[in-house]
Amino acid sequence: MKRPASRPSRTGLFLKRQKRLLRPVIGLVLLAGVGGVAYLALPLPVIQQQIAPLRDKLLGTSALRVTSIRIDGANLTSDSAIRAALNIAVGDPVLNFNVSHAREMLTAMPFVDHVSVERHLSGEIDVHITERPPYAVWQHQGHFILIDRQGQKVPDQGTNDKDATAFAKLPLVVGDGANENAAALIDVLLQEPDVKSRVTAAVRVSDRRWNLSLKDGATVLLPEGEEAPAIHRLARLNASTQLLDRPVVLIDMRLPDRLTIRERPSEPPPPSTTPQVGDAAKNAAIPHAVPTGKDTPHTPPHHTPTKDTPRSATEESRDE
Repeated sequence: MKRPASRPSRTGLFLKRQKRLLRPVIGLVLLAGVGGVAYLALPLPVIQQQIAPLRDKLLGTSALRVTSIRIDGANLTSDSAIRAALNIAVGDPVLNFNVSHAREMLTAMPFVDHVSVERHLSGEIDVHITERPPYAVWQHQGHFILIDRQGQKVPDQGTNDKDATAFAKLPLVVGDGANENAAALIDVLLQEPDVKSRVTAAVRVSDRRWNLSLKDGATVLLPEGEEAPAIHRLARLNASTQLLDRPVVLIDMRLPDRLTIRERPSEPPPPSTTPQVGDAAKNAAIPHAVPTGKDTPHTPPHHTPTKDTPRSATEESRDE
């Protein structure tokens, strides 16, 4: 005797009745999936350009368009250069954004060490850039080299078109060993902005001490191993006496208990255009004084140099 068949469940009865309605929906889903896979699998620009109108018509909703582009970590790389490398703008279809290509373009930019690029279907694009920023420009054997805090050359991915603005703002260090010792000196100069603003270059002497070249042509000789106290002392003196505004060519700070300066030689008075009677014989006998360019020692009378008191040079500077 045959057993009666079990009654179908309510879900089974519902699916059986809605079978005809579900078939078109499933077909559309499969068609959209196949179209999306085909679009992503064919990176050729011509094919993508042909498919783009149909895709935009089917998927051109606000939820699938770029709503924001967030960029962080870029200090030396301009925002316009980053957006040009991304090649996407707010309002563009988010599926048009090629993450891998954007990552390659950003990584190839100067000063960029590595980068992270994320695309969200909600419309956000997040870009995080990690730079290996240069700390200074090292002039060595006629070449200008970007270096980091450790004195190592900053990789530029083989690119020569660097950010000129950032390059010009970096301090310049010159000489053998200047790259490895620049960070300590620059850190001290950053603490004294008034002195730093007057420095055009720091020159490493015999790889043991520093000279500072100032914008007005003067040179500051710093003591070996005591650069920080000397720079702080120079800043205090300048604040009280405007030493760096005076017409000096050399400031020797190598001795801890005194400060020796050399002033610029005074310019000779302009020759008189109407010589007086009787001056011709005198001028013929005594030649005019011509500046030789050498330092002329000059000490004010009854002046005893004390600690941190600038004085004119009364002794020759010691050789390096």
